[in-house]
Amino acid sequence: MSDNFKKATFAGGCFWCMVTPFDELPGIHGIVSGYTGGHVPNPTYEQVCSETTGHQEAVQITYDPELFPYRKLLGIYWQSVDPTDGGGQFFDRGESYRPVIFYHDEEQRQAAEETRAELDASGRFDKPIAVTIEAASEFYPAEDYHQDYHKKNPLRYKMYRKGSGRDAYIKRHWNTDKDKEALRARLTPLQFEVTQNNATEHPFRNEFWDNHQEGLYVDIVSGAPLFSSKDKFDSGCGWPSFAKPLEPGGVREEEDLTHGMIRTEVRSREADSHLGHIFNDGPRELGGLRYCINSAALRFIPVEDLEREGYGRYKSLFGQA
Repeated sequence: MSDNFKKATFAGGCFWCMVTPFDELPGIHGIVSGYTGGHVPNPTYEQVCSETTGHQEAVQITYDPELFPYRKLLGIYWQSVDPTDGGGQFFDRGESYRPVIFYHDEEQRQAAEETRAELDASGRFDKPIAVTIEAASEFYPAEDYHQDYHKKNPLRYKMYRKGSGRDAYIKRHWNTDKDKEALRARLTPLQFEVTQNNATEHPFRNEFWDNHQEGLYVDIVSGAPLFSSKDKFDSGCGWPSFAKPLEPGGVREEEDLTHGMIRTEVRSREADSHLGHIFNDGPRELGGLRYCINSAALRFIPVEDLEREGYGRYKSLFGQA
């Protein structure tokens, strides 16, 4: 493991459901499901479920703070749990399912305390925040069949997650009408319609379709890096076209059956913004894919501005130290 990598440990109920929010994000180098916080060494799943070990189900994340700062991890954590329920999470009840942020150093402790206070004062929830913040202790990896459960048993995982009520709760409390209005206030009408309502801008009449500068294209909503000019090509379609995303984990794909067509939609992973679609008519020498993206979903940062804008770590992509 690189000396620059750090660990973050979160308990948020069923550890199956706490892997997917962080999985494959740029800067995340490993996620292990396990047990921590208790007094029994090397506990089994059955022991932890008996509520006699003091352990919580948790995930331990290995991350690169240069690519994915701890506060961004905390932001994902807060939006993945019911932070007002200290007695468990959703239909999983008991001490082993209580939500905890386990800090590994003083910087993590301070960030956790600050973000908890901010969330408590936001008025988003009608009950006080019940997540505790505790010093990290020995972490015991869970049995092999629990690791990457969402990949090994995708159907059962989806049924479990939906049946638990977690997804419905998150949808009710995040991306609300109030959140939408705040977003509408800082985006142009076109940016809002494209990213939030899946609109498509006009070809050849958008900001970046013929942009030939070197630099990064980032999510207009979250600022997450999405595409590089190194992978941009002229497809003749009238929208910005890329052979691949900057990082595979930065975008996600969904089936799109609208307008009487079968297409693959591209959405930003971090902000869940609509970006565009993927097609199989890209240059063969570049992999054969065409990520057809709306300019309104992007912000362009020229190479000379990367350092000033906080993206200096990507300068090496363009031959700059």
